[in-house]
Amino acid sequence: MFVLCLLLCTLTLSGFSGHTHSFGRGAKAKVWVGTWGTGLQAVEARNMPPAPGLSNNTLRQVVCVSIGGKRLRLKFSNLFGKSPVTMKTVQIAVSTGGNKIDQSTVKTLKFNGGQEITMEPGTDIVSDPVAFDLKPRMEVAITIYYGETPAIMTGHPGSFTTSYLLAGEHAAPNADFTDAVATKHWYTITSIDVEASKSAGAVAVFGDSITDGNGSGTDKQNRWPDILEMALLKNNATKQVGVLNMGIGGNAVLRAGFGPSGLDRFDREVLQQSGVRWLVIFEGINDLGATRDSTGAADIANKLIAAYDVMIAKAHAKGMKVYGATITPVKRSFYYTGYKDAARNAVNNWIRTSGHFDAVIDFDKAIRDPNDEAIMLAANQSGDYLHPSELGYRVMGGIVDLALFK
Repeated sequence: MFVLCLLLCTLTLSGFSGHTHSFGRGAKAKVWVGTWGTGLQAVEARNMPPAPGLSNNTLRQVVCVSIGGKRLRLKFSNLFGKSPVTMKTVQIAVSTGGNKIDQSTVKTLKFNGGQEITMEPGTDIVSDPVAFDLKPRMEVAITIYYGETPAIMTGHPGSFTTSYLLAGEHAAPNADFTDAVATKHWYTITSIDVEASKSAGAVAVFGDSITDGNGSGTDKQNRWPDILEMALLKNNATKQVGVLNMGIGGNAVLRAGFGPSGLDRFDREVLQQSGVRWLVIFEGINDLGATRDSTGAADIANKLIAAYDVMIAKAHAKGMKVYGATITPVKRSFYYTGYKDAARNAVNNWIRTSGHFDAVIDFDKAIRDPNDEAIMLAANQSGDYLHPSELGYRVMGGIVDLALFK
């Protein structure tokens, strides 16, 4: 009798152990996979929300996901706040462009069964799973009615996507955002996971402003990781691969500045994401750009290589494939000197030849001028000869071998 009871209890517990698997005859196992994400930092004063601010007001933020599904969950963060963040109501809906939504799709998120949630300083929160008909590359609007918020917000300044702020509570599905104040930053939101088949997975793209999308079009969702995702979706063998853009403008691998250093944020923003099976590392130009002489540049190049090895080892330990992307040219930009370019070439040579990466994505070769390999082709740069243009991003996203993600 005891054995029978133990068996029944075990079966009961396994049937309700979580939301990531389905059971029953013919049912396919499900896993959580990231479909959208963004790198986090303490938002600088110049990028904080405009008046009227977030406290006791409503913010609508638009993001573009990668893969779709029927159930999702959202993650929010107060990682860098020094006081709590209260979210009184959080809703998700299909965006129909600008500040408008499809009212019939609005879902109010719950947190441990409740609608209002307070995040203490230094913490994150994940919503309860919710049914939502999420299509690939769908733009969704996340509307948050805040209570009190800290003086320093956790967010992502380089959204290149417009958010909409209204004074007071405007959480009703038919709320009119016509008079909302526009701001091109994200706050509090950090990732969206979708329930997907076990064959699905995500690629985390770890980088700086060139991955973040500086030089891409506002509200166009045409950064190079977006271009890659659109190609993945069109290919039958890779249409279940999501892309998570973990680029932060101005970020460096070895030192804090715009956000924590790459080494400091790596575990949280790559290893702790849901369903990541591949990693692209494309960061280092801001480390090299800050050097002051040839000795310093050579030293930073060696430390970058050591840092890549640390990240590769951690990702491999999690079963991920790791791809190294070569650092793009900077001649004619404010970063350029001969000794910095020599250090860049030394790093790129190691990426191409060391064999430490599982594969190489040669952005340097793809985007440079064949007549002067130290400079971006004029059409591929956005005006500062550091950041690619919209065409340059199409070139970059288009040269990535999709077979890497099969």
